Amino acid sequence: MISTSAPAEAGEPTPARSPKRDGLSGVSASGEEQIGGDSSRDSRWNVLRWQIGYGSFGVPQAAAPIAFALIALPLTGSAGAGAGLVFAMTAAQVIGSVPVSRLGNRFNAVHYLRALIAVRTLGLALVTVLAAVGAPFATLMVAVVAAGLVNGAAYGFQRTLLNHLVEPGKLPRALGVAATLNEVSFALSPVLASVLGAFSPVWAMVAITVLGIGPLVLTPSIPEARGVREDKSVRRSRARLPWAVYLWLICSVATGASVAAVEVGAVAFALSFGLAPGWAFIFALALCIGSVLGGVWVSVRNRMPSTWKVVGFLAASSLGLGVALFEAHLSVTLAGAFVLGIFLPMLGTFYSLVLDGLVPADRRAELFAHLRTANALGVMGVSGVLALFGLQLAIVSGLGVLVFATVLAALHAMTAGREPRDHRRKRRRVL
Repeated sequence: MISTSAPAEAGEPTPARSPKRDGLSGVSASGEEQIGGDSSRDSRWNVLRWQIGYGSFGVPQAAAPIAFALIALPLTGSAGAGAGLVFAMTAAQVIGSVPVSRLGNRFNAVHYLRALIAVRTLGLALVTVLAAVGAPFATLMVAVVAAGLVNGAAYGFQRTLLNHLVEPGKLPRALGVAATLNEVSFALSPVLASVLGAFSPVWAMVAITVLGIGPLVLTPSIPEARGVREDKSVRRSRARLPWAVYLWLICSVATGASVAAVEVGAVAFALSFGLAPGWAFIFALALCIGSVLGGVWVSVRNRMPSTWKVVGFLAASSLGLGVALFEAHLSVTLAGAFVLGIFLPMLGTFYSLVLDGLVPADRRAELFAHLRTANALGVMGVSGVLALFGLQLAIVSGLGVLVFATVLAALHAMTAGREPRDHRRKRRRVL
């Protein structure tokens, strides 16, 4: 067992790793100079470009639940059909995540990322055109599958590029800023989709398609981010992953499921309270305002939380989603969504950092793609339940997965805490 909580229990920022050990800062594994240790203005500008690109990356995903629901409503007469489109897109992401990620190992990571974003943009543009001409619903399903197929791998390569731009000790802050920008886009994108969708769902799709191009034009060039040649040692390393990796991937599934219950179910929430579909954005907005505040907290603190704190984050998230389940009053449901949102960047940053330290350098893009895929699995599962059985069962399913993940994380924290101190130090993986 590998203790993932030990570095944070001392309350110190995570120290930088040795360049010779993982090649993330200063010098690569092959002895070549990296730009991660450069403190020049150009390097800071590149980090900012990456962070803005990271924030714009999620615009299509954030706006899609509302935009897809508004597109599907006149075609099928049901807002739940939009959840079916979200399900199809995330299912394609799950299927394409690993093979598309491994295919990119032979190319420069920046060039490959740009190619994947271009493919996604073409898929979303096709959705827009098909919606404009009133094409059958099944053709929309094919188009969103094309857009989703590359999404997980694109995220994996984008996250890996950050390791070339900042020193490991500064990763929590850089990720916190990125999470804040991401949550701002997640807060504004549903509003944009709702406002434009009230006039024309097609214009909503045009907007999110254009904004989703951000990573293609903003990601800085990084010549050092070359592909990894797959020799025998690399292939053998694929079978040696710590079990803690799977634990945090399960927790990412739970986080995605809880978010989907609110974001994908936003239109259904609005209808359940007697509101017009265009008011769906207020539920996603409450979630994202909380997320922005949580992202600011992560940026200011610049530390990796202990495992027990993560357990607390998961438990509080469960409480927030549980409150939304009862739909007692509109303000109560919005408050539950707000509480759920506060802990999203804290949990997302932790998952990213802990996987960064648990996997070898040659597998980081693939494992970050797995992280995105795990989140997508949660979204896909709850979207499917929402489309087939309605809002209440969707919330129950999301809450059940989140409680299960909380219990697993607590068991992991207790098991790690029982190890002798010397044993934990030997097993410690410094991030």
